[in-house]
Amino acid sequence: MHIAMVSEHASPLAALGNVDAGGQNLHVAELSAALRRKGHAVTVYTRRDDPSQPERIRTPAGYDVVHVPAGPAEPIPRDELLPYMPEFGDWLHRTWSRSAPDIAHGHFWMSGLACVRGAHGLGIPVTETFHALGVVKRRHQGSTDTSPANRVELERRLSLDVDRVLATCSDELFELARMGTPHTRMSVVPCGVDLQRFTADADNAADVPRRVCPHRIVTVGRLVPRKGFDIAIAALRHLPTAELVIVGGPRPDELHDDDEARRLLRIARRHGVADRVRITGQIPREHMPALLRSADVVACVPWYEPFGIVPLEAMASGVPVIAAAVGGLTDTVVDGVTGTLVPPREPRELADAAQELLADPALRRSYGSAGRKRVASRYSWNRIAADTQRIYHRVRAQLAETEEPNEKVAAL
Repeated sequence: MHIAMVSEHASPLAALGNVDAGGQNLHVAELSAALRRKGHAVTVYTRRDDPSQPERIRTPAGYDVVHVPAGPAEPIPRDELLPYMPEFGDWLHRTWSRSAPDIAHGHFWMSGLACVRGAHGLGIPVTETFHALGVVKRRHQGSTDTSPANRVELERRLSLDVDRVLATCSDELFELARMGTPHTRMSVVPCGVDLQRFTADADNAADVPRRVCPHRIVTVGRLVPRKGFDIAIAALRHLPTAELVIVGGPRPDELHDDDEARRLLRIARRHGVADRVRITGQIPREHMPALLRSADVVACVPWYEPFGIVPLEAMASGVPVIAAAVGGLTDTVVDGVTGTLVPPREPRELADAAQELLADPALRRSYGSAGRKRVASRYSWNRIAADTQRIYHRVRAQLAETEEPNEKVAAL
């Protein structure tokens, strides 16, 4: 098959860790690579945000990345991109009119809108992975949610316009059902993990920060409030033998200008743990496995989380995980087997769970071993690509049987 991946703001070529570059970028890159290994031709369409970017790039993994001219060729915050989606969709329509893919797969809601517009009248089936739902974001962020005001309604209509929604976790299925999405048009296809990159085998950890305490807790993600790094800092008050390493954000030399990094350091000083908190900033992807293996525990305690790739990477590395019992984390982390689930936004609950694990090396080894087995059996990218491929074939077969392609167009 020729597969068109559309990821309007999350380029698979972007460096991870910045405000708008995280799990979606990685998901698109790894899924595209895995589908390419299965013999499919894959093209990823993402918005041009730099005038020096070539129109098309062939990646080392064998898939192509096309930079679509939609709006000014400069960085624009994700939540301000909606006005450029008609232009993005029209560009796709012109391109696909000349050479149509066998299936289009939108990543994030705005990409889905562009996909449906691009595929209109061409008989191209469209699938959608939301990665995050506006109704969940609004519920947790309230007035600080910067999404377009009509996001929730557009997502609801989009879920009816596409031929299949690929939810990343079971919790998302319930959210979609409440939005009115028919259960017959939904499937769960989670994110995956690179089992060759993330292993439990020790290696040279020269690039891992030196320990200052007997125990180390590592937490990873974009430096945004919803990731809950302040919860982990507050928990550190009750863990006198542990240090906290926060990985993510801008480059290390830019951390001093980052508002969230400064806020987290103020919180650390207020709790009297600043000497045991380190924010590394963005690190090279190849250094992440050794850094995770240096941890006694990996903490992932966001307010909410559509899926969460970091716990998979930690489990693949043989490290126990403490995770907030939200979203996709309740699917991946098996409480009392591969780690511990705790209530969200509860520092003392996190501290108690961490204290239990830090005091028991045998329990950490047991959780780490079980975690590695779990991700190896369920979350390899090859397995995720196989599941995705089956859905593509099913959607194409269903449309061929009905000979009535879905021609509704989500309003932009």
